[in-house]
Amino acid sequence: MFTAFSSELLPFLRELEANNNKTWFEANKDRYHDIVLEPCRAFVEEMGEHLMALVPTIHAVPKVNGSLFRIYRDQRFHFDEAPLKTRIGIIFWQGSGKRMQSASFYLHFDKETLFVAAGIRKFKPPLLAAYRAFIKDDARRVALAAIMSKMHDRGFELPEPRYKRLPRDFDAAMPAAHMALYDGVYAYTQTDAALLNDPKLIDTLYTHYEAMLPLHSWTHELTLHAAEA
Repeated sequence: MFTAFSSELLPFLRELEANNNKTWFEANKDRYHDIVLEPCRAFVEEMGEHLMALVPTIHAVPKVNGSLFRIYRDQRFHFDEAPLKTRIGIIFWQGSGKRMQSASFYLHFDKETLFVAAGIRKFKPPLLAAYRAFIKDDARRVALAAIMSKMHDRGFELPEPRYKRLPRDFDAAMPAAHMALYDGVYAYTQTDAALLNDPKLIDTLYTHYEAMLPLHSWTHELTLHAAEA
């Protein structure tokens, strides 16, 4: 049963950041496997079981390209950056769509910070179009604005609007029209990465995700609408 990450995790991530090259990583791949990868798999299994109490159909897949992200950066698109990611990402998503375009509970961490979020961080063009069509309905748009306001009141941080001008078919007189300025809908909180070593990690994350559940549920309804469009 997973309770917390090893005390070796954060020192390893500090080493990785200081030695971000394939030669160092190949020499330390066994350490990565034992300190990062296998514990992350165990975390996904344990956290996934807890999240099923909130969302019985949540996907918790303890493998790379499932709930875990590759540590190698795709240098076809990031050729001028270091080859390895120093931020470890984990996602639990709902639905049959691609994980990053699905309602999800998400976290990532590096040597200093643990970031915890729910929703959809950035809409790709098809989902952005579906989002705007979905919130043309006043009730849906007002409901989302109320959820986001409640997230803020509970101490979660919210993204800034992406756009300065309302898209076509929206005007400032519409209730909660500002929701059309977003290119992603999520709430998040950040804390010290030391929480990763705390036996209260799972319970603390569950409390955050439970509080974010209304936003997760709203974004899942959006993805169902997008799939039907």
